Amino acid sequence: MVLSFGDCAFDAETRELSCRGDPVHLPAKTFRLLEVLLERRPKAISKEKLMETLWPGTFVAEGNLARLLAELRDAIGDDAHEPRFIRTIHGFGYAFSGETHAGGGRIGSDAGSVFKLIWGDREIALHEGENVLGRDRNAVAWVDVGSVSRHHARIVVSGEKARLEDLGSKNGTFIKGRKLASPRDLKDGDEIRIGTVPMTFRRFASPQTTQTARSG
Repeated sequence: MVLSFGDCAFDAETRELSCRGDPVHLPAKTFRLLEVLLERRPKAISKEKLMETLWPGTFVAEGNLARLLAELRDAIGDDAHEPRFIRTIHGFGYAFSGETHAGGGRIGSDAGSVFKLIWGDREIALHEGENVLGRDRNAVAWVDVGSVSRHHARIVVSGEKARLEDLGSKNGTFIKGRKLASPRDLKDGDEIRIGTVPMTFRRFASPQTTQTARSG
């Protein structure tokens, strides 16, 4: 089963992590650290227990764990000063505190399309099911702008379809400049605005669906 958090997706069975729709290649121990934190979420795990798990039967300095954690935070876009996913319990250890969702399938599955939101220079991957857009730190698209409500809008992905819905926001959700009054199916290239924040909805063919042309 795929677990999604923020704009990342984690698959323990296939040993894959992707963020913003792109594969993230983590060293084995860093991947294992994420796996353990997700397995025990939202419980806190002591530093001693983590080091025993990652380096069984070996004495290592605590700085090695700190380096792995910094590497993991960098990969998943987590800020140690304003953490979205990994909480530090000073004097004890760490806990995965971000909201997770069960994904609709394996990373890089046979689905025909990959859906993304383009916001400036960011690409936000949308997973199967509900994708909340808003000022809540646990939103799939976290938009920390005053004109955006905490739970502003959502995009529901179901197979080959993606539908946009306003969630009673104060400043409205717009498609192509028109205020959204009811849920609406999205098309590739649709210009979306939540509050004052413009985004573009994109639909890409999954790499797995591309066929190799046979030589004559």
